[in-house]
Amino acid sequence: MYAQLVETGAKRVKSLDEMSPEERAFQERIDAEIKIEPKNWMPDGYRQTLIRQISQHAHSEVVGMLPEGNWVTRAPTLKRKLQLMAKIQDEAGHGLYLYSAMETLGADRDEEIEKLHNGKAKYSSIFNYPTLSWADIGTIGWLVDGAAIVNQVVLQRTSYGPYSRAMIRICKEESFHQRQGYQILLDLMRHGTDEQKQMVQDSINRFWWPALMMFGPHDDDSPNSQQSMAWKIKRKSNDELRQMFIDQTVPQLEFLGCTAPDPDLKWNEERGHYDFGEINWQEFYDVLKGNGPCNRERIATRKKAIEEGAWVREAAVAYAEKQKQRAAA
Repeated sequence: MYAQLVETGAKRVKSLDEMSPEERAFQERIDAEIKIEPKNWMPDGYRQTLIRQISQHAHSEVVGMLPEGNWVTRAPTLKRKLQLMAKIQDEAGHGLYLYSAMETLGADRDEEIEKLHNGKAKYSSIFNYPTLSWADIGTIGWLVDGAAIVNQVVLQRTSYGPYSRAMIRICKEESFHQRQGYQILLDLMRHGTDEQKQMVQDSINRFWWPALMMFGPHDDDSPNSQQSMAWKIKRKSNDELRQMFIDQTVPQLEFLGCTAPDPDLKWNEERGHYDFGEINWQEFYDVLKGNGPCNRERIATRKKAIEEGAWVREAAVAYAEKQKQRAAA
């Protein structure tokens, strides 16, 4: 497998013969499916790739609370409010797990959050789209968290131990979120008015393509993808994951009684997969550059939260220091 990646990678991966003894021992450990732990030697490229990926993942979990938080006060029933609040709380916890995993690589949490605020660090493009209706909360749970699960289940086998272990709990909770979102849509389609059913279809129309973009560009256009595959940070390619997501999602879509906004979507008997249309990658890159519908609003909200919560963090640090002094006395 490693030799194949050396030959086919869009960005050339070192061969074993070109590696230093430390690099070779590191790669052999990965090839043997032995987890890399924080105190193990690792190439700087491996460390930096993980810091970038885990920080972006953590940022996505935290920013991802904002589109849903917009509906806490407008959820249709008390039960729905409580469910939504619990889901948002879970996402905050996921961010904390991931920031902690990132810190085991020597990264500074405050510095990485500052990179998010100044535009140097990214988060999932999907969270730059607005939630215009209650159906969007169901669609986010079903489509967006569903896409995240496809990405994250394979990350339970990623080569870096702390990241791998964090993903086990996160995936369990995300699976619950997906079922919860699908139930919202199912209730609207089964018991809703014609207007509410149209609301579901409109929501799917708006989120379908952005959800497919979540897996990232085609692998040939992703310069670091092959190196991440060689290091087993990634276990499957962007295109493989996207195809898996479509194959499992279309039957659920049909059960809902809805359609995808893709005239090219159809089952290919010969391939054993669904064919689908070309994604508008220009939109994807525009959103990543900060030009999506809600980019500025999302970052402004996160900056405000950090600034207004500074006193809480300062008080927690002061309390911890006081406890430490008492213990030492």
